[in-house]
Parts: sequence; structure tokens; C-alpha cells
Amino acid sequence: MNAMGELPRNGSAQAGNHVDVLIVGAGISGVGSAWHVQNQCPGMSYAILERKDTFGGTWDTHKYPGIRSDSDLYTFGYRFKPWVGPPIATAEEILAYMGEVIEENGIGEHIRYGHSIRSCAFSRETGLWTVTAEAGGEEVTYTCRFLWMCSGYYDHENPYIPDWKGVEDFRGLFVHAQKWDPATDYAGKRVLVIGSGATAATVVPEFAKSAAHVTMLQRSPTYFFCHPNQNELADRLREVGIDEETVHRVVRQQILYDQDVLTQRCIDEPEAVFEELKALIREYAGEDFEFEPHFTPRYRVWQQRLAFCPDGDVFQAVAQGKASVVTDTIDRFTEKGVLTSSGEEIEADIIVAATGFRLSVMGDMEVSVDGKRIDWSDTITWRGMMFTGVPNLAWVMGYFRASWTLRVDMMGDLVCRMLNHMRERGATSIEVAPPKGLSLGAWIDADNFNPGYLQRGMGQLPKAGEGSEWRHTQDYWREKDEFPAVDLDGPSFVYRTAKEREVA
Repeated sequence: MNAMGELPRNGSAQAGNHVDVLIVGAGISGVGSAWHVQNQCPGMSYAILERKDTFGGTWDTHKYPGIRSDSDLYTFGYRFKPWVGPPIATAEEILAYMGEVIEENGIGEHIRYGHSIRSCAFSRETGLWTVTAEAGGEEVTYTCRFLWMCSGYYDHENPYIPDWKGVEDFRGLFVHAQKWDPATDYAGKRVLVIGSGATAATVVPEFAKSAAHVTMLQRSPTYFFCHPNQNELADRLREVGIDEETVHRVVRQQILYDQDVLTQRCIDEPEAVFEELKALIREYAGEDFEFEPHFTPRYRVWQQRLAFCPDGDVFQAVAQGKASVVTDTIDRFTEKGVLTSSGEEIEADIIVAATGFRLSVMGDMEVSVDGKRIDWSDTITWRGMMFTGVPNLAWVMGYFRASWTLRVDMMGDLVCRMLNHMRERGATSIEVAPPKGLSLGAWIDADNFNPGYLQRGMGQLPKAGEGSEWRHTQDYWREKDEFPAVDLDGPSFVYRTAKEREVA
């Protein structure tokens, strides 16, 4: 055993349940991070603990009608695994893609399903994390050198539902989209969807295919980018015989360039961008489609995620009369449906709340260092991935304006570089240390990005400092250059060597 306490790479955590790297979660982040450990940290052992009985994370949790990505799969997919389908993919297609990654790379033998983590405790004396989980009704303990948190950012069990009056009075079916049962029959039913974000825009056109009618009730509208569910460049490259690896790399770069240009234009000329977004909608909904009052958002176009609406399907449903939109707030639920603040009663057989998530920081697990429980709001973030006072831990928090997985790959490079650097130095821990007098503020500036789940949960998140190093910038195009240039021997890092201890 060397200075990092490494064991021979045996493909599992069975040797005393000790590994060099323990990954929490087998979703898109965890599977991608595992690939990076395997390919960039030769000789290091790892395991993945997953609460569910299968991989996939959010793509397994959500089963509502029509569930699909709201990012293109050329950038939401991994950089190392070409995507060969349409840009916007169904959950089933994404799970199949992830399954191929797991199978092709032998990652499955490292995943421990059915493990619900209860606590994670780090000791600076030993340089070890002790992770206590429940599996099959029994307590299981793992130890590791490095904890890679890939559990996402929301509570998979408890979605966000506003405190509406009279929900118990409604005689039909009321369900949050996150809790949707695929066996539910909505054919011929009146469906009311509460919300206007990507989930609402997904379920509304799907419900409209067989429901009697669908109503989308929103407090305020959302911006959408309507486009055919295809990539012309990818189609052309395939037509002339270019291999899929090259197609993936070139199309990924093209999309990232276009997104960078669009993001900057949203800030510099938001009115012009909105007019262009309207023009794209009219291609599907007709030249006479009205945007007031139901399709003119209150926020600025850069302040929330611009979701992809394939083939303008939600606007087609509205234009065809299969769906309608009401912009109002809820006074209370009634026996027949919902009474709005303006006095309109919207009758429904099924009401679906598409009202978003409850923020979950580190999966709401109990985390402690040297016996002291960590309150994340008391810590300062380093680049949105490491935190003051918490050694040997990285949290994958992806992008909101760009695809989540872009950060998974980029963090994979940086974390693996850290792990290898620790091994070279003979260090057992790495910890971030901010400069003295660092000015602190909220995790993210509300004027920069302000979705509801972040605003509701801001008090749970770490503090951010001035400059890009001590915050989650949400700027892929900046970080893609900054991350590879990070000086691991710079003043932001503190390395320690713990007392050696054999791990059974």
C-alpha cells in the first residue's frame, strides 16, 4: 500500500470495502466520472454507490409522458462516446446510451446498487472517508481516499409542490410530474398542467395526442428555442461517409460555438433574440400566432435556461386547439379543478404539477470532518466543485445554460489530475484555501441566473467569492480554458500527509 493507501485494482470494493475513489450516484455524472477514473488514473480502485436498483439517475426517476432531453445529445452525451441519434432524445434512448457506456467499459462491476448513504465522515488523521450506507436492510461501511459526489442537485423523492389551498378537495387525480405513474390512462381526459418550464412543454404536446383537452396554467411564460429535431451538419457529414467519432467531435464543437454566440447575444441584444425566437415559433404555429399575454416572459432571456422545443410541438398543440394556455395564479383547488386568482375555474380530470424540484445539496447526506458536521452554507466554493474545510471531496454541479455533461467531462479531467498529483506528492489529502479578505456573496447572482429551485434553496448552498476561481461561473466557454490551466501547486491548495494506517 502506497502513500495514498491504494489497493491493487480489483474492480470492486470487496477487499475490506476500501477503494481509492468512491463515486456517489450512477446517473449521467457518476457513470461519466467512473470512465475518467478508469482511463486517467491507472492503478486506482473505485466503486459507485447507487441508491436505486438501476443506473440512470434522473432519467430513471422521471417517467412522465414524452420525457426527453432539453439539451442536444451531441453536447449532453459524453465526449468519449459518439451520439448517433436525433439531437433531442427520449429518456429511453438516453438510458440505452448510458447502458452501452457501462457495458463497453466494464463499469457495471463497480456499481453497488441499492445503497442508501446515511453519513460520510472524513478524518484528517487517517486521510480517509468513512461512508455508512444501508443496503438490503443492513448497515454497510466503505472507506475511501476521495469522495466524488455525483448525486445531482435535487431531491428524487420529494418534488416541489407549492402550498396550495384545497388540494384535498379535488376529486380527480393530482400528481407531480416527478411522481407520474406510466400506467395512468389519460386518454379522453381533461388534463391540467401547472407550470411553464421544460417539463410542462414536454408533457403538454404528449398529453394532447389523446387527451380530451390540455390546459397549461402558468404564472409567467418561458422562452423556448424551436427547431427541427435534427442537426443538418451531422446529417451531411454522415451522408458523405464521415466516421461517427469525427461527426460527434465536429458537431459538438459547432453546437458549442453557436451556443456561445447565442448566449452573448442574449445579453447584448435580448430584444432582437426574442424576435428571432418568435419567428421560429411562427414557423410551427403560424404567422398569426399571438404572443401576448401567454408567451412573453417577464425575465430576461439569459436569466434562465433556454430549452429546446423540438419541432415546436407545444406551440403546434396550442395552434391546433388541442391545448390552451392560462396565465394566472391559483387561488385554490376545487372539487372540479382549480380556481384562479382572477375567478376562472379550470375543470380537469387530472392535474399534473410541473412545478420543479427541491434543491438537494450533496444528496442531503450527513457529512462531517473530524467529527464536526458540515453546514454547506458556511463553506466557500472553489469553482463550484470543492469546498473550504472539506478535504478530498468534489461535487459535480453541471451547467444551466449549457449541457450538464460538459462539466462532467471537464471535471473528470481536473479531478483525475488532482488524484494523480496527490499520488506523485505522496499526499493523502487536498483541501482548498481561499485568500484572506475574500469578499463573499450568494452561490450565484440572481440577475445572472434565477430559476425557482435555486432561489428557494440558496440558503443551503455554499458561499461564492469574487472572481471566477471562487464561484460556479456557469460559463463553460471560460472554464474550458481555465480548468486545464489550474496550477495544482498554487496557493489555493493545501496538501497533507496523514499517519499511515492499514485498511483491512
